[in-house]
Amino acid sequence: MKVTLFSLFWAATSALPSPLMQQNDIPPFFLLAGDSTTATQSSGGGGWGDGFINTTLYSGAKGLNYGHDGATTVSFRAGGDWATVLSKVKEYKTDYRAFVTIQFGHNDQKASNNISLTEYTNNLEQFATDVKDAGGTPILVTPLSRRNYDNSTGTPVVIQDLADQRAATIAAANKTDTAYVDLNKASTDYLNSIGPADAYTYNLVPDDHTHLNVEGSQVFGGMVAGLIDQVFSELKSDEYVEVNSTLLTALEEGKYYWP
Repeated sequence: MKVTLFSLFWAATSALPSPLMQQNDIPPFFLLAGDSTTATQSSGGGGWGDGFINTTLYSGAKGLNYGHDGATTVSFRAGGDWATVLSKVKEYKTDYRAFVTIQFGHNDQKASNNISLTEYTNNLEQFATDVKDAGGTPILVTPLSRRNYDNSTGTPVVIQDLADQRAATIAAANKTDTAYVDLNKASTDYLNSIGPADAYTYNLVPDDHTHLNVEGSQVFGGMVAGLIDQVFSELKSDEYVEVNSTLLTALEEGKYYWP
């Protein structure tokens, strides 16, 4: 079997079986919770969320992006955003299969927010439990890699400054028997493969190596969709979540893609 760059990404997704395999006639509704690396593109941020919703959902599948700039696992709950997401789970679960993607870490790790790694992990565990209690299916997402490179050896390599948050997200998923997708590993491997010059074309503005422009949102939104399809294979087989074939090939081969 041919082993490609992106095929290695698939191995990093949760192997939990989908509890919804017998409900394939019911389309999914995705509610996206997260920080600016999930959020809609704006002057101050932008992530993979809109690319995922606008370019990978078909056959009645829908989604809403609740990610926003500056959000942490603490502020997202304290500010009422999490209550809104849970209310939408309850609203849509009758007519849809309600999924909630949960991706934080970029702001939780900042010292100014005073959130320990233990608190971050506990907060993710509680988010997953809340979604299940509301009747939805949580998907924990490890944080999107920043596009900062270390070139000290002559070969640019992505600086893995979210490694602790990646590990904590996976630990929270395992602790709560929750599905997860390892976007951090997938995005890091892809960025290492294409190199900094191409990676920077996805920047929201030239010197922003964290947030994504519209094209970057489509690329990494497609990456998220591909990872989700590996965990919930019925979403792909029933043509609810599909990745553009050219993009998928580029991701599998670790080659640069521009929509």
